[in-house]
Amino acid sequence: MPPAPEDRPAETPERPEPTYATNPAVAPVGDRRPAGGPANPSNVTGAAPPTGTPSSASEFLDALLQSKSELFRGTKEVLRDSYVPSRLPHREQQVRQVAEILAPALRGDIPSNLLIYGKIGTGKTAVVAQVRQEMLRRTELTGQLSFVTLNCGNIDTPYSLLQTTGNSFAKTEGERIPTGWSLDRVQAGMRRLMDAKGGTIILVLDEIDRLVARSGDGVLYTLSQLNTELETARMVLVGISNDLKFTNQLDARVRSRLNEEKILFPPYDALQLQDILRERAREAFRDGVVDPGVVERCAAYAALENGDARRALALLRLSAEMAERDHAKRITPDHVVKAKNRLEQDIIVECCRTLPPHCKVLLYAILQSYERRRTGVLTGEVYESYKRLAERLGLQPLHARSISNYVSELESLGLIRATIVSRGRGGRTREIIVDVPISETMPALEEDPLIAPVGRPKSRGQMLLTNFDNPGRTGPF
Repeated sequence: MPPAPEDRPAETPERPEPTYATNPAVAPVGDRRPAGGPANPSNVTGAAPPTGTPSSASEFLDALLQSKSELFRGTKEVLRDSYVPSRLPHREQQVRQVAEILAPALRGDIPSNLLIYGKIGTGKTAVVAQVRQEMLRRTELTGQLSFVTLNCGNIDTPYSLLQTTGNSFAKTEGERIPTGWSLDRVQAGMRRLMDAKGGTIILVLDEIDRLVARSGDGVLYTLSQLNTELETARMVLVGISNDLKFTNQLDARVRSRLNEEKILFPPYDALQLQDILRERAREAFRDGVVDPGVVERCAAYAALENGDARRALALLRLSAEMAERDHAKRITPDHVVKAKNRLEQDIIVECCRTLPPHCKVLLYAILQSYERRRTGVLTGEVYESYKRLAERLGLQPLHARSISNYVSELESLGLIRATIVSRGRGGRTREIIVDVPISETMPALEEDPLIAPVGRPKSRGQMLLTNFDNPGRTGPF
């Protein structure tokens, strides 16, 4: 007997599928759902999520760990600049040169000091790391060759450099050089530990130009004459620098004592970057998951930034991560655009966060003036705007000379460009042009408690649109 009409369960009207103007992989975040999965109206009405859906951070992380990537073969380390591949495309000549210079150490001879130049991301560190691996593999039985690699961006004082170098040979805690010794005693302790190790020691100083810029060339002079003071060990210095004019800052005595050989690493072009990315992609990804145009677009973006291979690899890796977050089964050129804008946004925010207080106020004044005029602003106008902002924030304005130094610092970070212009009888001044998207940089500064009191008011529910949210937009701002 059929149930009475009043006893029949009410039929739930079928919810229409959402439609997107573009691929669902790039749909608004709030509308995204796993590919092929059913819509979940219960989440909208407030009902409990269906069984099996993660409802806590612990369950969500467990689900991610148990899931298997449909894009990556294994670890993502292959797409990081720290990974040293078995072959470095378009750096065969530089590998041969570095190997030829350092190879005498395998026979017990002392190689020449070596200085490697090249812009960021041209393979300098990777080439030295590859030669290092091969040389150490051939000296496992003799133990007469040691490498010490230090990044002078992190170790930027003579004291910490000598202490860290010496402690890399300490076998026990009692042998380590403690903090608090005089510099001469640290140097003596380093020599003692080096002689205890013996053999040939190759000291690699990455970003050596930063060490000299902060601490002078005195420590290089100390290292260059170290072989006259060592008894059983011998040291070779390998410097890696992004500054092509680095040696111009050195004292003539230091240049003479170093007596180094030099190798120049040219930037990669777009086609060379494509070769590098294709080799890494073959190692990193499953077959058929990279759409045509992905590698080419990553290479083109990096080629515009001085041929930086690190940038190209970061774009490819982040593009794949964007595709995974969208539950896409393939990496598309749209993911590359989103990755590029995300990288740029992150870099801008990080730069703004680490600026000194007065430098933040200066940059905000520049952005305000540039936003009003949409053309270059003169340093005099910028200084007046900075003074007004500083006074509103309760800061004592700095003198014009100090602000001029901050302008140079902002230019070195790539946030602005300052070109000298002539004003006839009025003399010469600098015209400032903003080189970053105002729509992203100003909100990043306004999040800082220092700038917040003078920031632009935001209406309730206002959404900030950036290039990341709108990858189809053209133009810088």
